Amino acid sequence: METSVDARLAAAVGAFVMDPDSVNVAALCRDVGVSRQTFYKYVNRFRAEGVSGLVRRSTRPIRTRRLLDPVAEDVLVRVRKILDDEGQYHGALSVLWHLEDHLELWPAEAVLPSVSTIHRVLMARGQVVPAPAKAPRSSGRRFQSSMVNGMWQMDGFDVPLPSGRRVVVIHLLDDRSRLDLGMHVARSENGDDVWTAFTTATATYGVPRKVLTDNGSAFSGARRGWTSQLEENLRQIGVEPITSTPRHPQTCGKVERLHQTAQRWLARRVLPEDPVALAELLQIYRARYNQRRHQSLGGDRPQHVFDTAPRAVPPAWPIAPAGHVTSSTVSVRGQIYVDSVHLGVGRPNAGRSAVVYRTGEQVAVFLDGRYYGSHTIDRTRRYQPVPPIHSPR
Repeated sequence: METSVDARLAAAVGAFVMDPDSVNVAALCRDVGVSRQTFYKYVNRFRAEGVSGLVRRSTRPIRTRRLLDPVAEDVLVRVRKILDDEGQYHGALSVLWHLEDHLELWPAEAVLPSVSTIHRVLMARGQVVPAPAKAPRSSGRRFQSSMVNGMWQMDGFDVPLPSGRRVVVIHLLDDRSRLDLGMHVARSENGDDVWTAFTTATATYGVPRKVLTDNGSAFSGARRGWTSQLEENLRQIGVEPITSTPRHPQTCGKVERLHQTAQRWLARRVLPEDPVALAELLQIYRARYNQRRHQSLGGDRPQHVFDTAPRAVPPAWPIAPAGHVTSSTVSVRGQIYVDSVHLGVGRPNAGRSAVVYRTGEQVAVFLDGRYYGSHTIDRTRRYQPVPPIHSPR
């Protein structure tokens, strides 16, 4: 049975159409409990349709969300489980991409659902655990290199083997294309293996303009007053080493997220006991990862972006060594420890405040704010005296 509007509202609408000055619209709307917008809506309907315009209409949306049949919902749940078992991300967008790449899994003649529909189905089937509130995307500052090989990111993560041995995987990523450049299995995070991982990647993908790392001692000594093997070698081939802010892992967030993807994949497999076999397993992972669709690339694949995006020009000459400033106290033996070298300034100066400025192998020593002397470090000797020169010449 159809329902009409309030009788007082209907009478007022009819009277208003006959004589607009006969009705106090504001007072009537207050008495009936409707807005002026609603009143004039019925006035327009009455003028256009007559008495039938005063019948209340359904408030059901013009379009209702499309409902999937149970068979299609079962496919969505099954695809999510396939992705989960493979150690891949299995959210609604990943499920949709998998279906687009494997249309044979979806019922014939059925239209693929939207991401929101897939998410709703997975929620209703109890497949999605609501995540805690996350910081909005606007709370962080995103950055991305404009060109392939414009910047690489580099870091390591631990992998415990069934034998009880723990190894480190040195991981490299191209910042623009998100291409996984290499996964070098090492006994620890050390300078030799870090450099080997880098040179192995450059043999295949070229030389980048910059390399971003955290402040681990195998990567950088810039914030500790010395130069790491990686930093020194990079500058020799014209590559600029840069580091993240201490205690701010978001700067290296892309390679950190890359670690999570690899660890998720490894967690779904039986790890070998031998590091060599682990390295072979990781190459299988890399081949799959570089060909998978990536959300930050708008659904494109890292290998395709790396092959087609603009490429940075390789560096052409060495970069001058960076300068370092270190502060310490002269030891009781009259020595200052600088970048693995003991500089001798004499026992009489023990206890004095020392500041050392170093660029490459050149150092200038100040004691209690006064210039003491200069020296060129000889890496073949552990102890080296600094001749005193009390005024610059």
